[in-house]
Amino acid sequence: MDGTIFIGGGGENYAEKQGLLLKYANRHGLVAGATGTGKTVTLQIMAENFAAQGVPVFLSDVKGDLSGLAKAGSDGFKLHEAFTSRADKIGFSDYSYDAFPVTFWDLFGDQGHPIRTTVSEMGPLLLARLLELTDAQEGVLNIAFRVADEQGLPLLDLKDLQALLVWVGENGKDLSLRYGNVSTSSVGAIQRALLVLENQGGHKLFGEPALELSDIMRTDTDGRGRISILASDKLMGAPRLYATFLLWLLSELFEELPEVGDPDKPKLVFFFDEAHLLFDDAPKALVDKVEQVARLIRSKGVGVYFVTQNPADVPEDILGQLGNRVQHALRAFTAKDRRALKQAAETYRDNPRFSTEDAIREVGVGEAVTSFLEAKGAPGVVERTLIRPPSSQLGPIEASERRALIDASPIAGKYETVQDRESAYEVLTKRAADAAKAAEEAERLEEEAESVAEREYRAGRRYSGSKVGRSSSRRTSSSGGFGKAVTDVVLKELKGTTGKRIVRGILGSLFKGR
Repeated sequence: MDGTIFIGGGGENYAEKQGLLLKYANRHGLVAGATGTGKTVTLQIMAENFAAQGVPVFLSDVKGDLSGLAKAGSDGFKLHEAFTSRADKIGFSDYSYDAFPVTFWDLFGDQGHPIRTTVSEMGPLLLARLLELTDAQEGVLNIAFRVADEQGLPLLDLKDLQALLVWVGENGKDLSLRYGNVSTSSVGAIQRALLVLENQGGHKLFGEPALELSDIMRTDTDGRGRISILASDKLMGAPRLYATFLLWLLSELFEELPEVGDPDKPKLVFFFDEAHLLFDDAPKALVDKVEQVARLIRSKGVGVYFVTQNPADVPEDILGQLGNRVQHALRAFTAKDRRALKQAAETYRDNPRFSTEDAIREVGVGEAVTSFLEAKGAPGVVERTLIRPPSSQLGPIEASERRALIDASPIAGKYETVQDRESAYEVLTKRAADAAKAAEEAERLEEEAESVAEREYRAGRRYSGSKVGRSSSRRTSSSGGFGKAVTDVVLKELKGTTGKRIVRGILGSLFKGR
C-alpha cells in the first residue's frame, strides 16, 4: 500500500485493508490497550512500515523486545504458520520476512550509543519536573539559570549546576535584592534532589557530546528510514527520568526543526511508550505546554504517537489531537474500568455494523479497533482490524548481535567518549581561587602596613589613626576577608553582563537558533 501505513485487515472477513495515510501521519496518534493485548507488535509493524517508506522513527524499548526489528523473521520461528495464515486471511499477498536499519541508544551507554544533553539545554522547567521541586525551589532554580544565562556560564553537567548553586547559596542576600527571595533551605533541597538523581544514574544524561537531532533522523543508503531504539528496560527504574528525557527530546524537535506545513510524509515519527508516566502528577502548567507542543509540532513534520494502556491516561485536550488510533482490548472489571471503556468508545466515529464499546471489550490478542484520518483529515469510521504480522523478528536479538550492530553503526564512536570542556564549574572555581588570592594579598599588605605603623609608633613618630582604630580595622578586614572578596569579584562580574542573553523556548530548553 504505497503512501499508506498498512496496519491490517478489517471489514467483513477482514478482507478490507486498513491503514493510515502517510500524508496525515504527522497528525499524531494513539496505540492503547491492556497488557498482553498486542500493543508491542502493533508498535513493531508501524515502525517497519514507516521505515520502509523512508520515514525515520524514534521509539523506546521498554520490555527489551523491539531489538528484533534489526533482524528478519524466519520460517523456523514457532509462530511462522500463524503469521502466514494471518497474512492470507487479510490478503497480505506479498508478506515476507525482512530486517530494518536500526540505531541503538542507551542513556546509560550499556545497550547502545550514549545519549546525552546538557543541563542548559534541558532547561529549568523540565529539570524542576525531573527533580520534583516545589514552587519555591523551582523559583531558586530559575534564578540560578538566569545568572548562568546572563554570565555566559555553560551548564553542561551536574557538577556545573552544583557549583552554581553553591555560589547562589553563598550570595543569596545580594541575589534576593535583584531576583527575589533565595533561601539556603531551597538551595539545599535542590542539591539533595540532584544527589538522588546522581545516585539513580541520571548524571549520565548530562554532558557532552550532546545528541545531534540529525542522528535520529537518518535514512539508510537504500532510502529506508533508520529506526532509533532507546533501551528503556533499565531506565524504567527511574520513571520520572524516562518521561522527562522523552519530553525534552520532543521539545528539542519542536524548537530546532523548521516549519514544513503538511508534507507528503513525516520527517520523523516519535513513539512515546508508557505515556501515562508523562502526565502522572504533572502540574497543569506543564500539561498545557505539552498540549501546545503537540498541537504545533505537526507543522514541523513530526508525528507523535502515544502508547499507553488506557486512553484515559492521556489528558482530554491532547487526546483530541490524536487522529490515528489503534485500540486493543480494554478490560472492564470495575465500575471505573467500565466508565473508561465507555468514554473510549465515544471518541470514535460509529460503525453501524457493530457496537464500538462491545468491540473494544471483545477483540482478541492481535486484533484491534482502528480509526484513521481520511481525505481532508476527517476521522474515519471505526473498524475491527486484524493486525498484520511483523516482517522482522518477534522478540529480542542476542546481545552479541546487538553489539555487532552498535559497532557497525554510522555514528559508532561519536558519543562514546565524554568531553569535559571549561564550563561553569571551572569558571567559578577559578574565580573563587583568584578572589582568595586577592584577599590573601590584600591582608598581607595590610599586615605589612600595620607593622610599619607599629614600628613608627614605637619610634615616637606621628602617624594617622590610633591603636583602637588600628585594631578595629584589622578585625574588620579579618572578618570580611575571603568571603567578601569572592562576593565583590563575582558581583562585579554579574553587574557587567555580556548582553548575550540566552533565549529559551516553550519548555525552557535553549532556543539554539538565536
